Amino acid sequence: MAKNSTGVRDRNLYDPNSTKPYKLSRSKLERFIECPRCFYLDRRLGVDRPDSLPFTLNVAVDELLKREFDEYRARREPHPLVREAGVRAIPFEHEELAKWRANFTGVQYHHEPTNLIISGAVDDLWIDPQGNLIVVDYKATSMQEAITPAYNYRSGYRRQLEIYQWLFRRSGFPVSSTAYLVYANGRKDRAELGGRLEFELTLIPCIGDDGWVEQCVVDAWNCLHQPGLPNANPGCSYCLYRSAARERET
Repeated sequence: MAKNSTGVRDRNLYDPNSTKPYKLSRSKLERFIECPRCFYLDRRLGVDRPDSLPFTLNVAVDELLKREFDEYRARREPHPLVREAGVRAIPFEHEELAKWRANFTGVQYHHEPTNLIISGAVDDLWIDPQGNLIVVDYKATSMQEAITPAYNYRSGYRRQLEIYQWLFRRSGFPVSSTAYLVYANGRKDRAELGGRLEFELTLIPCIGDDGWVEQCVVDAWNCLHQPGLPNANPGCSYCLYRSAARERET
């Protein structure tokens, strides 16, 4: 997104007086949950958080897993990881799947009460014998300990899955309450790299409850309509940094 000479983004800002639907991504909704002030600075005033380092290895794992599951999608067969976990599901085939996976489109839902278009790019979808969609997200990490189906993953990952469930339900699809994380754990117990990084795959179930999402969308919209900066999350490291820097500068 274009920025002017001061580093402020001057396009795609939210205008409270506009009647045009405004697109708000799943990640920006998560930003609101993390810190309303950072969210307001970004969407209303054009001052985003500093760019993070690109997770290129994670992107590579995501792409390879998509190709792998797409092979079983074409065969209409369950992936061995799914079959071994006792999950009765196969990859879901749909003409819109490529769009739902794309970062700048994703699955979209127009929330008419707020005129916000909520969007999110899903990694994968499976379907169970009852015709329910199963939301799936791929995660890559490298931990010494083994990851099991009972692994205590980040709460933000659960919210991510629940927002996807909410989007597909609002789009008219029957959606299973159980979503899954496909965790790829890079192994560190090898004597050497040898030009090859090996991963262990683990399927982690997540029982989702998207009952909070509707109110969260409304709360984010209310935040965007505030006349001034909202309070920061006391634990927000970005806001703490800005506050400390401002104190020293003055």
